[in-house]
Amino acid sequence: MAEREPSAQQFTLDDALGIDTPAPFMDLEVPEYAYMFGFLQADGHLSQQSRDRGRLTVEINVRDIKILHEFQRLTPYNSTIRERTRATNFSESHHSAIWTLCSLEARTTVNQLGLPYGRKSKKITPPRVEFSRRDYLRGVIDADGAVGYTGQGLPFVSLTTASTAVGVYLCRYTRMLTGAERIIRRNARDGIYNIVYTKEAAMGLAADLYYPGCLALERKQTAAASLGAWVRPADMKIAPERRRWKQWEDRVLLQQDNPTSAAEALGRTVQSCSLRLWRLRSGKVPMPANDQ
Repeated sequence: MAEREPSAQQFTLDDALGIDTPAPFMDLEVPEYAYMFGFLQADGHLSQQSRDRGRLTVEINVRDIKILHEFQRLTPYNSTIRERTRATNFSESHHSAIWTLCSLEARTTVNQLGLPYGRKSKKITPPRVEFSRRDYLRGVIDADGAVGYTGQGLPFVSLTTASTAVGVYLCRYTRMLTGAERIIRRNARDGIYNIVYTKEAAMGLAADLYYPGCLALERKQTAAASLGAWVRPADMKIAPERRRWKQWEDRVLLQQDNPTSAAEALGRTVQSCSLRLWRLRSGKVPMPANDQ
């Protein structure tokens, strides 16, 4: 992001002496803070008690403890990092690292930026202030996503989130970057969005988010870099992007009430029109506006 030209009134003694002034805590136009905030939204927990007491905590696998030390370095308030081993649903001896920050001023800052107190998974949204977009998304994916290769050897980038706003934002960002379209839907089992990009879309997204020198989990940065080595096999066809149905097309289809004639009018296949007509009539998809 281009730096803004400072006005004459903004120059200070530090500027005159050539001293770099640290950015304000959680200035989301700073890439490291944007990343940190995305990570905190996805994997952090903000709690409060009486008399303005409370804490911000992040607990992750001890293998990723370096990122917590980076958070501690970026935070101009006292914070601690400790380790613990406990039994979980997935391991008899899960070894984790916990970063804890108690400062009221710091907690107020991250809360005002969009990290709610208590349960937050469905409430979080991208910041409503200017922020470094790709760094924020990398923080979210480092905390709640995955980067690597599928069992079939295809590159992928994925995000699991309960937040509609964050899911939609990732889809919009990736569409602008790579052209890949996604329409998100919560899965029936636990109401979570599972957003997955594969092949060239995953390669483009990973290269953009995990640029050289960025703050990231080392293992995911390594995985993202490895995606660039993938080459599409000569016999693997490139599937065209799905043509989404528009409301005016649904209206024409219902008026025609015949897949064959509708296919000719809309420039679609008879099979596509037949399936869409069944979905409209069975309530699998909503009727177009003014026709419900």
